[in-house]
Amino acid sequence: MAGLTMTDVEKAYGDVKVLSDINLDIKQGELIVFVGPSGCGKSTLLRMVAGLEKITGGDLTIDGVRVNDMPPAQRGIAMVFQSYALYPHMTVRDNMAFSLKLAGKSKAEIDEAVGKAARILQLDPYLDRLPKALSGGQRQRVAIGRAIVRDPKVYLFDEPLSNLDAALRVATRIEIAQLKESMPDSTMIYVTHDQVEAMTLATRIVVLAGGGISQVGAPLDLYEKPQNEFVAQFIGSPAMNLLPGEIVETGNQTRVHIEGGKGAILSNYPSHESDKGRKVKVGIRPEDFEPVEGDDWAFAGTVDIAESLGEVTLLYFQKDAIGQQDQVIAKLNGIHSDMRGRTVQMSADPGKVHLFADGLSLLYR
Repeated sequence: MAGLTMTDVEKAYGDVKVLSDINLDIKQGELIVFVGPSGCGKSTLLRMVAGLEKITGGDLTIDGVRVNDMPPAQRGIAMVFQSYALYPHMTVRDNMAFSLKLAGKSKAEIDEAVGKAARILQLDPYLDRLPKALSGGQRQRVAIGRAIVRDPKVYLFDEPLSNLDAALRVATRIEIAQLKESMPDSTMIYVTHDQVEAMTLATRIVVLAGGGISQVGAPLDLYEKPQNEFVAQFIGSPAMNLLPGEIVETGNQTRVHIEGGKGAILSNYPSHESDKGRKVKVGIRPEDFEPVEGDDWAFAGTVDIAESLGEVTLLYFQKDAIGQQDQVIAKLNGIHSDMRGRTVQMSADPGKVHLFADGLSLLYR
């Protein structure tokens, strides 16, 4: 197994640059997840690691060896695609063994590798079946098994669960997490658009946007301390609310008046004396809103739609509540009936209130 380093990596199609300034150091044993909106380049970056896309600038090294111009077969990687890409006329055993046969491995080596992968993935009962006799989750496990038998330096996963239904996606996600625990020294790079997959599987998450890396960090670090507005709204569902406000008191804690609010809200973000009067965006996650009584509240709005999901209730406030276009959402624990049409006052704990200026967090300046 090995680590992987990208230094000033770029990708361009002619004069159009789609990725630039990609600097990333992936340590052996990490499971790194690439996330980002459609078209941000996460699959392109993965394919560059695999050797399926040419790197047009910078250096990519695997286990200390520069691999920019190295053919895919020599990079020591194995890739699991979104589609299972199994040979329909071959059994599970033969599908998993195919690459080893091409490599000229002996029958004993092949049987040992296939048997080990089948035990890890609980595929022993299905080794003599054809892919058409398997469920979607089982087919994906076969595709993963085909990668495992090669014992690669780096595993690459390109949205492997997107073709599965919701229940199978959850079950297979758990199986991938268990697989990683059983292979602690394996280095894995995983591409997904599903935040739950990213938050639950990743050692670190790489958020891609605007042709580059927006932030890298452990899942909860990105959730609790986003460096910019994009990451703040991309990580977490429903997305973080961003409310326009103005700093009225500075220091180790910062007090901000939110437009349309009667009072002011306190944040644990520190600020300088020169920040007083500065226009900022106040970030509050839907689950961090708390209903309050009295005259001191940060936000008040009329509930336009209330979704009761049993364990939580989502409140969607009318868009004109504070004169902004984005809809404000609150997520309250439990069942809250008859909320539609009611005006609700909201505030939040200072430790849950984020502040952004010019798109960047005040915490990281």
